[in-house]
Amino acid sequence: MADDPLRAVFAPDALAAFDELARLIYEGTSLDEVYRAVCVAATLMVTGCDHASVLMRGRDGKYATVAASDHVAADVDTLECAVGDGPCLDAIESEAVQIDADLASHSQWPSLAACVLASTPVRGAMGFRMVAEGHKVGALNLFSDTRGAFDTNSAAQGIVLASFASVAASAAVVGQDVAGLRRALQSNREIGKAIGMLMVLFDISDTEAFDRLRRTSQDMNIKLADVAARIVAHPEHFRPDGPASP
Repeated sequence: MADDPLRAVFAPDALAAFDELARLIYEGTSLDEVYRAVCVAATLMVTGCDHASVLMRGRDGKYATVAASDHVAADVDTLECAVGDGPCLDAIESEAVQIDADLASHSQWPSLAACVLASTPVRGAMGFRMVAEGHKVGALNLFSDTRGAFDTNSAAQGIVLASFASVAASAAVVGQDVAGLRRALQSNREIGKAIGMLMVLFDISDTEAFDRLRRTSQDMNIKLADVAARIVAHPEHFRPDGPASP
């Protein structure tokens, strides 16, 4: 999709992509466009990612793709929902990031793998849970056309992008306008990065990482976003069971 206008505004560099994503949000982008922008950003800044989608669970329990970088991502979502099993659906129910870097080799989701391998170019998949107001509402799904392309670095990058999508979902649940969404994302950008770093550094879940941020914020009497900013700037100073260095 070389003519996609969203691709034109995102630079391949990760930090530039974050800045462009934030700019779109600050300029009044709708919630649906935020989801779409996250998907396009994922294909540009997550190592090994060729396709991305946001799969949401409705009040009736049914799943629907609300945004996708291209038809391939949407097709994989459709296959997974039809099979009823896979990394994206499991990510919604689990606290852990779901990764299958090589669907062709002993996949833990063999039924889905067979369908995906037979009808799409996708060879690897990752799923990241999205939470809104404490409820599991969907997943950011990333797909690679190359076997073994996804690694821990890819997962860390995906976690940060999933935090953007989660805040958008939270805004929709509580009926926030786009201005409210922008304010939330302004602080969540650093919080999401910090959570991703802690998960990778200490091999913990997103919930555990957030709890550590929260405890540190309380212990030091510093705003959560400020603690997150310190961790992003100096992750080596953060200790698993103690506060970040001033």
